[in-house]
Amino acid sequence: MVRFTGGDWDLAEECAQEAFAQALVKWPESGVPDEPLAWLTTTARRRAIDRMRRASTEAAKLREVAAMRPEPPYAGDSDIPDERLELLFTCCHPSLNLDAQVALTLRSLAGMSTAEIARAFLLPERTMGQRLFRAKQKVAHAGIPFRVPPAHLLPDRLPAVLHVLYLLFNEGYGDIRKDRLCQEAIRLGRVLAMLMPDEPEASGMLALMLLHDARRPARLDAAGDLVTLADQDRSRWDQAQIAEGAALCERALRQRRAGPFQLQAAIAACHATAPTAARTDWPQIVGLYAHLARIAPSVIVDLNRAVAIGMADGPEAALPLVDAITGTGQLDGYYLLHATRADLLRRAGRRQEASESYRAALDLAPTDAERRFLHGRLLLTEGRT
Repeated sequence: MVRFTGGDWDLAEECAQEAFAQALVKWPESGVPDEPLAWLTTTARRRAIDRMRRASTEAAKLREVAAMRPEPPYAGDSDIPDERLELLFTCCHPSLNLDAQVALTLRSLAGMSTAEIARAFLLPERTMGQRLFRAKQKVAHAGIPFRVPPAHLLPDRLPAVLHVLYLLFNEGYGDIRKDRLCQEAIRLGRVLAMLMPDEPEASGMLALMLLHDARRPARLDAAGDLVTLADQDRSRWDQAQIAEGAALCERALRQRRAGPFQLQAAIAACHATAPTAARTDWPQIVGLYAHLARIAPSVIVDLNRAVAIGMADGPEAALPLVDAITGTGQLDGYYLLHATRADLLRRAGRRQEASESYRAALDLAPTDAERRFLHGRLLLTEGRT
């Protein structure tokens, strides 16, 4: 539909949604058509033509559309064996910058709201809305073609596709009600790793998702409250999935092209394969974060490295690093920055400062489970429990 409307992303999205709405009304009465995708595409195209016919300012575009040769919605000769993955590669067009590719794909294909995408990027919702608008405008005005890329162009689009899948996974991982997002991201990650076996980052990203997902059963207690990694019942972890993820990570790293997802998977493997929390190899994790900071520097990596240093060398060693991050103001709205600082201050015996940071984190926490956890830590810190 983006292709059919000449790059008008908003019109394409609205007409597609209207086609789905019509299907919900008509199909229960008439039955699902033999070719549902063709039905949806035809309905959406008719709606687009009607919309453009009524808009006098779109007369030229209507003539252009009327002259276009109809295309089948899916040619069937793509090298990509999964239509959803095919759409991901189609949407992640390299004419847009990486962040724009990822954000636009999450909004239009994954169905995430602007607020959810903004949270994933640690940005204000208004800022993300402006980015999405500019990306759509570029698609429309630059005439960016939207078609399935041939096999030799897939590597250029792979970084954006990996980021989309992992952000989709994270959106589901942070909210138990969205578990289906995690499972779909893992499924597509498996297809991608098989499609591109010589791309170690594809295997690294799949390994990372598997290792995190393996710990999911122990993340919440029977009351639905968060359980920290150190306190989780490791017998509830999916050991088969951990073994698979660790093996995938090891094979990817043996290709000696270590990338961000492989290093993050290696860190996750250190946690998942440690027999107890006390025997976690924190110095190795610090080293992996240092490597990650060199090849993919970010303030989030710096924060996670500080956490690892706090576990390896004590809270006093990590607090100056966290305070330096706080001083930049880049993560003011990120609740985990304040929660991390609170935990370090509590462990260092600086309870009043810890309480202040817990309160700041509590105000920013996105889910009820996280708020309950932080509230419990605040009560503990203040000696009220």
